[in-house]
Amino acid sequence: MAGGKSLSPYLAEQAVRIEGIARGHGLDFFEVVFEMLDAKDVNALAAYGGFPVRYPSWRFGMDYERLEKGHHWGLSKIYELVINNEPTYAYLVRTNSDMEQKLVMAHVFGHADFFKHNVWFQPTDRRMLDKMADDGTLVRRYVDAHGQDAVERFMDMALSLDNLVDPFLPLREHMRTRAKAGGSRTVAAASFEDVCDAAKGGRAVHRLPTFDVLGFLAERAPLPEWQREILRIVRAEAYYFMPQRMTKIMNEGWASFWHSRILTGGVLDPSEIIDFADCHSGATVAAGGQLNPYKLGIEIFRAAEERGLDIFRLRRIHNDASLIDEIVDEDFASRNSLFVFGKNGRTGRTEVTDRDWRAVKERLLLDLAWGGLPQIEVVGDDHEGRGELLLVHHHDGRDLQLAHAGETLRNVARLWGAPVHLVTQEDGTGRRLTTDGKELKSVETQLEGAAKSESV
Repeated sequence: MAGGKSLSPYLAEQAVRIEGIARGHGLDFFEVVFEMLDAKDVNALAAYGGFPVRYPSWRFGMDYERLEKGHHWGLSKIYELVINNEPTYAYLVRTNSDMEQKLVMAHVFGHADFFKHNVWFQPTDRRMLDKMADDGTLVRRYVDAHGQDAVERFMDMALSLDNLVDPFLPLREHMRTRAKAGGSRTVAAASFEDVCDAAKGGRAVHRLPTFDVLGFLAERAPLPEWQREILRIVRAEAYYFMPQRMTKIMNEGWASFWHSRILTGGVLDPSEIIDFADCHSGATVAAGGQLNPYKLGIEIFRAAEERGLDIFRLRRIHNDASLIDEIVDEDFASRNSLFVFGKNGRTGRTEVTDRDWRAVKERLLLDLAWGGLPQIEVVGDDHEGRGELLLVHHHDGRDLQLAHAGETLRNVARLWGAPVHLVTQEDGTGRRLTTDGKELKSVETQLEGAAKSESV
């Protein structure tokens, strides 16, 4: 049941009412706890990823400054913040109107249902609030023992690598553990088989080759124990947040679908309808050349319902890429004015470059593949017998930003304590980046042959 001691009597009553309507529609979730905060406090929580007890870092302070400036100048506004946890915590902004609070509460119940039932969230730690509090305490002990500067420098290095993970690993390991335990074939297990063919035959964690680069370094790099533990903390957080990266469109679309249905089903007072329409349309407007996950997501679920599909099953088994693959077709692209956009090389303006729905779908799937991250795999830890790491970028049509990749590779080398090589390609040409943690060299290479021979 929804709770929240900081809510006014009216909003507490509305929270219970909206929860009952949500459950009546078939939504199901852990207990939801609402907390009312000032906007600056919600911005502070957002800067910490929603966790007030997270370890200290200057990066969170930078994020807070950005959010505060956006709020001050009217460039952005946070309506709510909801955490995947049991119970589910949701933070409301005190200055929002009663109509906005009702919209947000209905939206939160949609998120809470999604967190509980979507298969990609199955492996996540439902007590992450407690875990982050424990991790924060541990990091503060390291600060006391090793100094703020040393811990900050290492934390920066670790956080620069938090995208070098395997998006499929948690679910794959989760289902493998269930299979070993002899568990019954649950909905989650069936869903995994439906949507995760790419993960079948997956490798054990930290065996080579592996896409879990961060996990490999946490266990195998020659580091003092406190640094190894920080890598483990960063890795655990990266995997906790990964399902949100992989289901951003679905998650926001599902929550928007239900807040619209619940509020227009009798929750709104007649005097609130115009304000609701204005607020809802503002959140779901799609600007040319920009993807609005709220807009795309809600239209996908509306289209699926119109086709007679089981939308609860869709929200259970899919991630963004697989749902778009199933739903987006010529009619959907046409109705929602989906085009491929690009910059005009002469004018610098963003323009439509392709109107064919197949090109639109291909671009969406490309941008969302692998959670939007590059596929980087460690294929060798003793390259040419010198104890050097060899990584391969599995190119999917998206070139790496080599300047950023070079800095990331430097940090990998600093952790490994020996040179590191990355085989990739740029504009169709094979390229090998090599660094000892300081200098970075980039040379052309025979991509296919190099990648093949090194991975044997």
